[in-house]
Amino acid sequence: MKNRIKFFLFLLSGLFVIFICVKNVSAIPISSNETTSENYDLDKKVSHDMKKVIYLTFDDGPSYKVTDRVLDILKEKDVKGTFFLIGSQIEGREEVVKRIYDEENSIGLHTYTHKFNKIYCSEDKFIQEMLACRIQINNVIGISPNIIRFPGGSSKHLNNRCLKKLHDNNFKVYDWNMDNTDGLNPKLSPYSLYRKATKGSEKLSKVILLLHCTDMNNNTCEALPEIIEYYKSQGYEFKTITEETQELYFPISRRTFTFFENII
Repeated sequence: MKNRIKFFLFLLSGLFVIFICVKNVSAIPISSNETTSENYDLDKKVSHDMKKVIYLTFDDGPSYKVTDRVLDILKEKDVKGTFFLIGSQIEGREEVVKRIYDEENSIGLHTYTHKFNKIYCSEDKFIQEMLACRIQINNVIGISPNIIRFPGGSSKHLNNRCLKKLHDNNFKVYDWNMDNTDGLNPKLSPYSLYRKATKGSEKLSKVILLLHCTDMNNNTCEALPEIIEYYKSQGYEFKTITEETQELYFPISRRTFTFFENII
């Protein structure tokens, strides 16, 4: 009986030691080398003397109808947006691209095909997709944008090696810190899209709002005027992303799996 009690106490002592060790390991701060400090702090909090800025960004255009509706709203509200275009969708919609440019909105690259099994099969293929998209845009409006957005965002794909390759090709990466989720569910009600586009923004001095302008995003058009009015009422200045805008990408970590590996 005594031996059993001793064994039980010994076992408890061992478990306690293991618990303490694990707790201490989890408390070790991550080295600053594991994340990049070059990107803008996407969660930067508002202070009283800080200027508030919002970037309205629209992915997956140009579309036949909705992109034009978005442009109508931006013009009516006297604000500008940034459009990350898919190269393969430009043919037949050249007039929409020209209108985006002529009305002084910003244009970025969102790959040529937007097909994940193609764009994420290798780093070189990803860059080729961006270059092909840029050529398509240049053929229409005579400019070659260098601002890019990863389909689905950069968080599971970008590492320091890839970032260097992108910079070597003069590309700059832009993600977001607010998302109305119209890319996942374009049929959400206009009110739900409005709430998702505004809730929590009061904590941010810089808002990079992700929206979409495919022909499925009619409800986004319904919500957009109220979204714009909300940010105006909160004192935000509306800006477009340009090559002079500081990069805005999710933190890079060495714990993220190697770029493009294990992607189907």
